[in-house]
Amino acid sequence: MSPLSAPLPQTEPANAPRHYRRLGEAEQLSGDLNDETGRKNMHLLIQLRWIAVIGQIATIEFAFYGLGIELPIRIMLVALGILLAFNVISLLRWRTRSTFSQTELFVSLLVDVAMLTAQLYLSGGASNPFVFLYLLQVTLGAVLLKPSFVWSLFAITATCFAALAGFAHPLALPPDHDHGLSSLYIQGTLICFVLNAVLLVTFITRINKNLREQDAHLAGLRQRAAEEEHIIRMGLLASGAAHELGTPLATLAVILGDWRRMPAFTKDTELLQEVTEMETQLQRCKTIVSGILLSAGETRGESSSATTITTFMNSLVEEWRHTRVRSALHYVNQFGQDMPVVSDSAVKQMIFNVLDNAVESSGQWLHLAVSREGGNLVLRFTDRGPGFSPATLAQFGKPYNSSKGRPGGGLGLFLVVNVARTLGGEVTASNPTQGGACVTIKLPLAAMVLPDVTDETSYER
Repeated sequence: MSPLSAPLPQTEPANAPRHYRRLGEAEQLSGDLNDETGRKNMHLLIQLRWIAVIGQIATIEFAFYGLGIELPIRIMLVALGILLAFNVISLLRWRTRSTFSQTELFVSLLVDVAMLTAQLYLSGGASNPFVFLYLLQVTLGAVLLKPSFVWSLFAITATCFAALAGFAHPLALPPDHDHGLSSLYIQGTLICFVLNAVLLVTFITRINKNLREQDAHLAGLRQRAAEEEHIIRMGLLASGAAHELGTPLATLAVILGDWRRMPAFTKDTELLQEVTEMETQLQRCKTIVSGILLSAGETRGESSSATTITTFMNSLVEEWRHTRVRSALHYVNQFGQDMPVVSDSAVKQMIFNVLDNAVESSGQWLHLAVSREGGNLVLRFTDRGPGFSPATLAQFGKPYNSSKGRPGGGLGLFLVVNVARTLGGEVTASNPTQGGACVTIKLPLAAMVLPDVTDETSYER
């Protein structure tokens, strides 16, 4: 039975909980993203309230001194001062808090409605053309709040409008509604319409931008969670296949050992050389199986050990050269001052995947340069192959994104990207102007460095 068609093993590899924790972290990030959106929306309401304060001051001054309309200006300025104080407090809370709930946004809009109602009551009630500013509050609520809060806000504003019509004293304006734009009421209504339209277009556009950013981040988180789940399933399959391969590999090792001692092989140099080559490749297979099980937390006796960047990379390159004897690798280490790290089989397998893909695409020659940029370990792989196709570059790092045309192709670079991302790094691909392909891996040294190491003699040499 093919390993891919075999049933999933019932036991999970030890690294599966770590992936599940990452899925939980994605959900936590989703919640944090909602909190950040709420914070941005609260800031928009604070900015809108500053505009309201400035607009009310200008309107009151113009109506009282410019048009000579009798208004209780002192009481209106007191109400305006209350609104100003509330906005200062809101701004201070916004600077010290990272989350704002729907209830807080609802209360903030209710304060705006209350202050608007107070000002309208003191300046003509329902006969004041600026009474249509209630629509601004309801519209913003419809965009920012959940339906129960929106309908509550609608009921409150409708009640306030009805109360103004029943209890407020109308403005002493001339009955000139039929005079067109020369009518004060028509002019006030036009100003209110323009103000409503401008504020709605400006702030709803910004609110929608916040919502689009939230949706984009959530889509990215869901995609990442799906990819992590895909990796878990692949890890389960790989672990099961590695367990199944252990027994036949051990049997082959015993048979080859017996062959090496048989007279027919010891007397024939060519046959003995073939047996040696088979043992080398068998050992490589056992190393691959050990690496799979080690990555799955089921080590076959190997364990992570203290080493250094230079030692780790040099031994890795030597091992790859030894097991891929027909490939030419030009290796340059420009890392600089060495530093202690923990050897990681996942990083090793990631580098092997990139090298194997490069050799398969370009044939023989490839170049690996190791350097340090700030706090990052930078691995740059270059080959002389045909380069990446535009479609491959556009979907780089996605599963089954391959131009090799075989089933299962494209998983190598997919795993490379996800291992690097797990460590907090990144992988980029490009086609250099001189031809070939280039893959660059940046890994934060903080994720690899061995802390509190003072005895350098304990490093793996």
